[in-house]
Amino acid sequence: MSEKTMQAAVLNRPLDIEVKQVPIPVPKADEVLLKVHCIGICGSDVHYYEHGRIGRYVVEAPIILGHELSGVIVEVGSDVSHVAVGDRVAVEPGVTCGRCDYCKSGRYNLCPDVVFMATPPVDGAWAEYVTIRSDFVFKLPEAMSFEEGALIEPFSVGIHAMNRGRVTPADRVLVTGLGPIGLLAVQAAKMYGVSEIYATDVVPFRRELALKMGVTAVFDPSSEDVKQKLAEATAGHGADVLVETSGNGRAISDAITTVRRGGRVVLVGMPAKDDLPVNINHLIDSELDVFGLFRYANTYPAAVQALSGGKLDVEQVITHRFALEDIKEAVEMARTQKDTSIKIMIYPDKQDVAKG
Repeated sequence: MSEKTMQAAVLNRPLDIEVKQVPIPVPKADEVLLKVHCIGICGSDVHYYEHGRIGRYVVEAPIILGHELSGVIVEVGSDVSHVAVGDRVAVEPGVTCGRCDYCKSGRYNLCPDVVFMATPPVDGAWAEYVTIRSDFVFKLPEAMSFEEGALIEPFSVGIHAMNRGRVTPADRVLVTGLGPIGLLAVQAAKMYGVSEIYATDVVPFRRELALKMGVTAVFDPSSEDVKQKLAEATAGHGADVLVETSGNGRAISDAITTVRRGGRVVLVGMPAKDDLPVNINHLIDSELDVFGLFRYANTYPAAVQALSGGKLDVEQVITHRFALEDIKEAVEMARTQKDTSIKIMIYPDKQDVAKG
């Protein structure tokens, strides 16, 4: 009997991606087979496409990218009972061991044996179908769109940043960098009841979108003194929590001196260099708390519930939609048109592009 195949976008080598026919994966006993409805392009996907590596993770063989997805379950393994065929679900793309100290303590995002979609050599989900262990899918309410479901993955980074920074409704929050993660961190701050949210970015389009998405004020760090502007906007109070998402080296270094004394800094964006200048004396004297962040943990149920309320609008970050067959054009846009594109969504069924 001939093997069933599907379309998938395969990265052969840097800057060389094409849609091929590949075998449809078969779910194991504890897995589900998902028909992918939509899937986002993440900055990491673009980096692998452009450079073929991120740190120690190197593309050494053809790979399918993509890890921000939602879809419909079309087959379940023999041991799966809590979800069923026909369920609309979002996917948490990092399958952890569940046995190590990190997993058992609840910080499973630090599991050393995690298998994360689209991280070499693991294939991702720029494809018509994908398999995943069943405890890493989360049912979507009927009123929630597939697009919202796919955005739960990057939104989770924002939620985890709020958790790491111990954000409360009493805090004034500053988000530096207004790419998809920064804009969704703004929505996460709103989810946590924050009423004063400030943001910075050098791109006018992104600053304008941030205002539409609910920030109190935006600043251009290339032409404005952010700390001074914050002081003026907050009657001298400043930012209690600074969430740095840009990965810009100067923004990371400046975070220490921008946040108010006794404040918290959450570092999300990864810089190009490992070593950056940091004013340690200021950090100590100001008694700052500085937190690193790696992906997320225990965020999907909260994200589903928050988006179900209809008070958050994460879909505004979607600026473009493409069919899977046009993946080359889509990734090139994400790579070269960062001034006008934010989150680009991919649809395996091209008829769904217009419906999005």
